[in-house]
Amino acid sequence: MRDMDSWLSDRKEIGRRNAAEAVFEDIRTAIVDRKLALGTRLPSELQLAEGYGISRAIVREALRSLQTLGFTQTRTGRGTYVVSESPARQLGEGAYSARDLMEARPCIEIPAAGWAASRRSGEQLAVLTSLCDRMEEEEDVQKWVRMDAEFHGEIAQASGNAIFRKVVADVRGALSTQSELVEHVRGRRKASNAEHRRILEAIAAGREGEARAAMAEHLLEVKRSIIGIADERRTALKV
Repeated sequence: MRDMDSWLSDRKEIGRRNAAEAVFEDIRTAIVDRKLALGTRLPSELQLAEGYGISRAIVREALRSLQTLGFTQTRTGRGTYVVSESPARQLGEGAYSARDLMEARPCIEIPAAGWAASRRSGEQLAVLTSLCDRMEEEEDVQKWVRMDAEFHGEIAQASGNAIFRKVVADVRGALSTQSELVEHVRGRRKASNAEHRRILEAIAAGREGEARAAMAEHLLEVKRSIIGIADERRTALKV
């Protein structure tokens, strides 16, 4: 309880820019550092909003991300409780596991990027360019995650292969969940943006081999992040 009181008393007001992300990260860090122990009921939305000097809507967004990633659970009429010190709940849950995605994505998305370089239309290139530009400017994690999934879907679309398009569309929800997890835990948004830009440039130039290589590099970095998160989860469970 002392840790909880100390954490609350240390709250500093934050600006509106990136507010939900900042609140998420502050609470996540408190959970991982065990300042907020398992089973702890978090302060109410109103208390958190007053403590951070922000709106309840922003607090609600941060709490939604914490629950999505498995740190907390909100119980109707009872409040929000800390239920895990590990962020990797999604790695083994849902219709597609992390292993499923890691094994399948290179088989689909690498050739799709290559075909997109040789088959994309001017309109499809404009859509991909717009997405890339907007992702580099976007500060809201959830909006960025949606655009990330859309970017990969548009590449599959530009490949001209109906099977690639269908498969990527079918796993879009799982991709978004995984992307949000990686961004919150690893903070890969800037690196991902740079990787997306290299993929886009190769597609724009019609360089099939470079497009494949750029997509392969991107997927390898995502895989490394997921493996790192899984390792952290296993370590946390042993403590």
